Parts: sequence; C-alpha cells; structure tokens
Amino acid sequence: MNGSKLGSPSALGRYAAGLACAVAALALRAALQPALGARYPFASTYIAVFVSARFFGVGPAILTAVAGVFGASYYRDHHLLFHTADDWIGLAFYAAFCCLAIWLIERQRREHAAAEESARLADQRLAELRVEVAQRQREERFSAQLRAIVESSEDAIVSKNLDGVIQSWNVAAERLFGYTAEEMMGKSITLLLPPGREHEESDIIERIRHGGRVSHFETVRKRKDGALIDVSLTISPIRDASNRITGVSHIARDITEQKQFEEQMRQRQKMESLGVLAGGLAHDFNNLLTGIMGNASLAGADLDSQNPAQQRLGEIVRAGERAASLVRQMLAYAGKGMYVGERLDLSQQVRDVVPLIRPSIPGNVELELRLADRLPIVEGDASQIQQLITNLAINAVEAIGQARGKVTITTAAREPETEQQVLLEVRDTGAGMDEATQRRIFDPFFSTKFTGRGLGLAAVMGIIRTHRGTISVESAPGDGSAFTVVMPALAASACPAEPERSGDLRGYGTVLVVDDEELVRNMARFALERCGYNVVIARDGRDGVEVFRERPEDFAAVLLDLTMPVMSGEDALRHIQEVRPDVPVLLTSGYSEGEAMQRFRDRKLAGFLQKPYTATILARRLKKALREHGKVGRT
Repeated sequence: MNGSKLGSPSALGRYAAGLACAVAALALRAALQPALGARYPFASTYIAVFVSARFFGVGPAILTAVAGVFGASYYRDHHLLFHTADDWIGLAFYAAFCCLAIWLIERQRREHAAAEESARLADQRLAELRVEVAQRQREERFSAQLRAIVESSEDAIVSKNLDGVIQSWNVAAERLFGYTAEEMMGKSITLLLPPGREHEESDIIERIRHGGRVSHFETVRKRKDGALIDVSLTISPIRDASNRITGVSHIARDITEQKQFEEQMRQRQKMESLGVLAGGLAHDFNNLLTGIMGNASLAGADLDSQNPAQQRLGEIVRAGERAASLVRQMLAYAGKGMYVGERLDLSQQVRDVVPLIRPSIPGNVELELRLADRLPIVEGDASQIQQLITNLAINAVEAIGQARGKVTITTAAREPETEQQVLLEVRDTGAGMDEATQRRIFDPFFSTKFTGRGLGLAAVMGIIRTHRGTISVESAPGDGSAFTVVMPALAASACPAEPERSGDLRGYGTVLVVDDEELVRNMARFALERCGYNVVIARDGRDGVEVFRERPEDFAAVLLDLTMPVMSGEDALRHIQEVRPDVPVLLTSGYSEGEAMQRFRDRKLAGFLQKPYTATILARRLKKALREHGKVGRT
C-alpha cells in the first residue's frame, strides 16, 4: 500500500513531493550554513528522507536522499564531488543510514497496511458472518414457525417419499389415525388404506411423479382401531433446490361429521319433499273423507234404526275412519299430523295399547312393562301416541323373529336443565342393526323384513316431530335395539281441557260456509240445515269475503277452510274481521290444530274443526262456538 495519512496521490505527485522535501532540506541547510559551515552536510537531509519515506514511499525517499547528496557536496566544498576519504566515509554512512531508514519505514508501512487490510478483511468477514447469522436465525425462526404451524394444525400433515414411506407425522395425524409418530415413521402409507382402495396410493404416486397434485380428494381411510373415517386429501409434490421431486406432502382433513351432516340434510330434504307430497294428498283426501263420512252419517240419521242400510252406512263411516287413520299416518310422516291436544299419562297410554298388541306377540317373545307411576303429564294426540307405541312395539317383536327373546317397554321422568321430560323406551333382544341400517330405518317403506311395508318408523318420526319430541336409537348386530322417545312434560299448573258438552245440537241463524271442495260444502249445508240453521255457501276465500261484505250483520258464524285457491283462509279471515271483528269464525283444516292455530295466533278464532268430521261433530262444535260467544244463533 503506497497511501498515507495525506491520501494516495499519483506517482508523479509523490516524486514531486519527495523532491520538494529535498529542496526544503537544502534550503534549511543553507540557512544554517553560517553556523555549521562544512560540518554536518546531511543534517537536514535525514529529516527530508524520513518524511519522504514515511509519507510518499520508497522511490520519492531515494530521490530525496540523492538530492541531499548533491546538496551536501555543495555545502561541503562547493563542488559536486567528494575528494577525501572522510567525505566518502560520511557519504557511505549517510547512504547506509538512508537505506536502513527507508527499509524500516517501508517495512513498518507495509506491515501497517497489511494489518489494515487484515482488519478490513476481518470486518468484512464479520459483517458477512453477521448477515449469515441473521439469515440463519430467520431461517430457524421460519422453520420453528412452520413446525409450530404443522404441529398445531387440525389437519393431519404427513410427508412421504416417492415409495410411499412416511418421513414425518404431525400431532393431528396421531389424533386422526390413532398411530403415534414413532409407530408410523419409516412405515408405508398403505397401512391406512382400507380393503378395496389399495390402488389409490399407486395412482397418487404416479400422478405426483409427473408433477401433478391432488386437491380435495374425498375418500375413506382406516384408523388404528379399524374404524373407517371419511377424509378430504390434498396431495402435492415436494421439490428440492434443483426443482427435482423428492417426496409427497399429504394433508388429510376429517370430514366424517360433515358427511354425516350432509346425509342428515339430504335425509331432511327427502323427508320434506315427501312430506309436501304426503301433506298435499292428505289435504285432498281429507276433503273427500269429510264428504263421505258426513253424508254417510246424515243418511244414517234419516233412516230408522232398524233399517238394514244402517249397518252398511256404519261400515262406510268405519271405513272412512280407517282411511282417516291412514291419512293421519301420512301427515304424521310429513310432520303435519292432526294434533288433538290432550293431557296424557304416557304410562297409561302404554297400558291401553298393550291389550291391543298382545294378540300379535308370539309365544316365543316375552313382553315386560316397567311403567313409572304418577308420571308428569304430556300434551299430545292420544291416537297418535298409541300409534307410536304400537309401531315401536311391533317393530321390536318382529326384530326378534323366531328366536326366544324379550321386549321391554319402560317409561320414566327426567329433569334436565331446561324442562321436565318424559321418556318412553322400547328395547328388544333381537338381531340388532348395523350403522347402514340405522341410517335408513326412518325412511318410508324401508324394511329389513320380507313382509315389511308401509310407513312404519317413518310415521313414528313424523309423530315425534309433531309432538316436539326426539327419538334416539342404540343398536349393534347381535345386541338388540333400544328406541328412546323423549317428550316435553306440561307445567304442573297447566289446566286440563274442558270436555265437550253433549245434548241438543239444534240452533238457528245464518252460517256462512267457505270451502273450495263442493262435496264438503254440500255436506256442511245439509248437516247444519238439519239442525235448524240457514246456510250460505262460498266456493273460495274471495267469494266468501264478497258474500260476507254484502250483509255482514246477517251471519251468526262463519265456517272457514284454511287451504283454498284464489284466496287462502288466512287472508279471508283478515278481510272478514276487518268488516266485523266480533263474528265467530270456526276454522277447519286437514292439518293439525297446533299448526293451524300458530298461523292464526294474532287472530281471534271461535274454534278449530279437524277434517275429516261427521255431521254430528260439525253441529256440536258450531253450537259450542256460538255458546262461548254468548250467542245461540242470530237471524
């Protein structure tokens, strides 16, 4: 290094500076000439040589030394050359001293430059090390963050080589598949494949080898305990720095609950669709049954009790009642069952049903009753509850088949945090069911028995929905089955329903009958006219509103159907009550009273009449509605 504290001038500048040092030294010697005379000719030159060697380098220092020789010879004897031996000895000493000084100074300068260069290189390397350390720390933090993400992930994250051998296994994989990392490291991923799916792994590896990936591939995998689980897989290639595929990342998400939820939604949608169909058919069928049963009862009332036709008319009414029972099953399945609210003791309902079903129980099946006394009261339709008990009991008996077994019917009360509940359990010791069968037992017309048919447990599910209850099933192949129904209990302060009064059904006044079914309108007119009423009929809601507006004060009551074209019963009621709010309106429908009254909760109704009904029931309900409104009819 030829630099100095004064910087690093060019070679010409350094030599000029060295020559200037020599000139300055000679000038100083000339100034001292009067005092020194011929002595010490090199006194000032030494200093110039030191300065040049120190600051300007070897060349300028030599130039300064040479210039000092010529200057010293001049001051010595005013000649350029030395003549005496002492002069040459002094010159030699001067030359040796200058050479030694220049060498020492140059060596010190080079060592200093080397030290500075070493220090610079050390600083540079230290800075590089700091960068490398910072980079490594960032990489370690990033790696730690990645490890934390992988280990805290809810998804199973697994890496494997191209032969399918597992190389990493996170905590979620342990939870999902049941194997620990120690158990799976170095093992083949095919350990998780259920029978029949062995080809999936080879297909996946082959696709990954060609640079592909698999996203959201839904399949089934096997846990350590042998259970099968639904999973969604995302599989991607792992590449090294040279972009070469070295392995496979395997991310699995448990979608078992999602699949179950989707299946429940499909089941619900299917049942709702079938329910709409069943509800529509039941509505139309109820209208027909109302006409059949009503006219049959009217015909029976017109005949003498000894008339042979009475028996046939009674058969027609009974057939209508059986048809109405079938309609109730359809509506129960649709979740829109005809609900006649009564205060019921579930244990007593079981006691009432047992004599009816006992003849259907073969001798190889034992029936055991474990019925709690003084159960909390539930509100429900007695016929539907008895149908529910019958269906569950017969289903349990048929599950036992020809083997010896037992059916146990249990009732009990329980009181969770929210409300008091009543339980009905029907348990059998039959063959039991697998999971696939349990998922379908509430489907309509599904049965595992050769003679199975009808709505069966589907109607049970509909009845339970109608009564705001729940049902659960516990079963396993070879361990029998247990169906548990839970229903909400009534509050202790709930009042019993007042029984309907019987007696004279005659009345007077004008009644407006609004129904879209001609058969129902005519039957209602005949039935009410026999009891002394004047009847005006309307074929739909809009027609009924127009008739009522023409003479609203003439009508003692209105018999209004809920479901009609053109204008619904709900809209018709609003218009009628806008004209005359105090008129008694008796609502009629094939749907449940609870559902119908819920739609009219903001409207004051005189009562509800369930389809199908007979002429006697119609007259009784109408007279009751008029009596409760302080009227027995008006002209």
